[in-house]
Amino acid sequence: MFTFLLIFLFQPFAFSQELFGINNATIEEETIAPIYHFEHIPDFTYDEVAKKIKAMDTDMPFELNEKIFSFINYFVVRNREYTKMVIQRKDIFFPMFEETLSDHDMPEDIKYLSIIESGLSPTAKSRVGALGLWQFMPATGKMYGLDYNKDVDFRMDPEMSSDAAAKYLKSLYRMFGDWELALAAYNCGPGNVRKAIRRSGGKKTFWGVYNYLPKETRSYVPQFQAMMYIMRYAEDHNLILEQPTYPMVYDKIKFNQELDLEQLAAVSGICIEDLEALNPSVKNRLIPASNQYMAVNVPKSKVSYITENKEQFADAVKLTTERSVALRTIPTPTANTNQKAATATTSPTLSSQNKITYVVKSGDVLGTIAQRHGTTVTNIKNWNNLRSNTIKVGQKLSIYKKGDSFESTLANNTGTTAGTPQFYTVQPGDSLWIISRKFNGVTIDQIKKLNNLNSNQIKPGQKLKIG
Repeated sequence: MFTFLLIFLFQPFAFSQELFGINNATIEEETIAPIYHFEHIPDFTYDEVAKKIKAMDTDMPFELNEKIFSFINYFVVRNREYTKMVIQRKDIFFPMFEETLSDHDMPEDIKYLSIIESGLSPTAKSRVGALGLWQFMPATGKMYGLDYNKDVDFRMDPEMSSDAAAKYLKSLYRMFGDWELALAAYNCGPGNVRKAIRRSGGKKTFWGVYNYLPKETRSYVPQFQAMMYIMRYAEDHNLILEQPTYPMVYDKIKFNQELDLEQLAAVSGICIEDLEALNPSVKNRLIPASNQYMAVNVPKSKVSYITENKEQFADAVKLTTERSVALRTIPTPTANTNQKAATATTSPTLSSQNKITYVVKSGDVLGTIAQRHGTTVTNIKNWNNLRSNTIKVGQKLSIYKKGDSFESTLANNTGTTAGTPQFYTVQPGDSLWIISRKFNGVTIDQIKKLNNLNSNQIKPGQKLKIG
């Protein structure tokens, strides 16, 4: 139920309308729009919450107590920003969670556990090394097929890790016969739960063994139950998003080869940040030979274009030795990276001479704005002190365009000025197809004929005649 605060202005009449001869037809009605306060926190009582919990339709029922109520109060009053953050992310992952849990014949409400584990962040990492939406430790992850190496870590793959979490949780439920104890074991390990059962004198409920569990686990299950309530009644607590986000629709493509994701983004017109968001298990923007048969998630709008040009794409996005070295040496930003340091390392030199002001239009997202201006989402966020990807229509964004235009870049690569016959120096990761796209109107066959090439093979440093 939405909470609206209406502000009305009343103009009292000291005398009747008839006294002044005012005709109703001459009175213009003034429409008063409601003013919505997103920060308003409605009051609520213990009994009101208890009644709503009792009415919940769930396969994991629970009764309210002071511990759970204190976490409800924390998430809806003291830390509303965290709750709004996970509400903003839930539509990206919940449909997948629900499908996976249904496949394993498990309660749908287990999807809320990922909120407590990771805040619905597929790249979340704990201080002890647990990783992903479901926070798998390396050894447990490997038990459920979540392998990892320096370039790919399947603990950060949303689909694979969700399936693994469902299997692990189901095995814990078979072990203890109680979902609350299964959740506790997911947090602290089955050994600690068995120990708590023994120390409690054989009690086999969460609240029966509560005092014998590790401190963190005592809070873990009540937090999960608080989220079960909050996600159902978020609107009652005025937890409503000003700007909702929508998940990217994607499909899978297998290239069956080593892959350079930066090149894939460049030749397909996909924003590299979007490609990274769809493939969080890929750590260095590359897929090595050891993982060459893994599928790549790409925006649905680009699937037909890529599959129809699969042969050319395969050549253009193939990972070279030079590119693999370059990509692995690029520093990867972390959640703890200092904002000032991130700006210094990722932003081009700023000056008022190359600054433009962009006004956000309907349908704009940061990815398309960045692509349109030849920069990255990270740069735009740093330049405008944005903490999220949310933007509003009419919002003004400062964008600093690089000093080199396309023509000057062309001249640097060819050693000539644009508009004259020129030579192009092959760069690491280049293919004839990529080069043909850099020079509008020039085809692969034309480049091959101009340079007497019998195949599509080229090398970095090679000079090619263009036009």
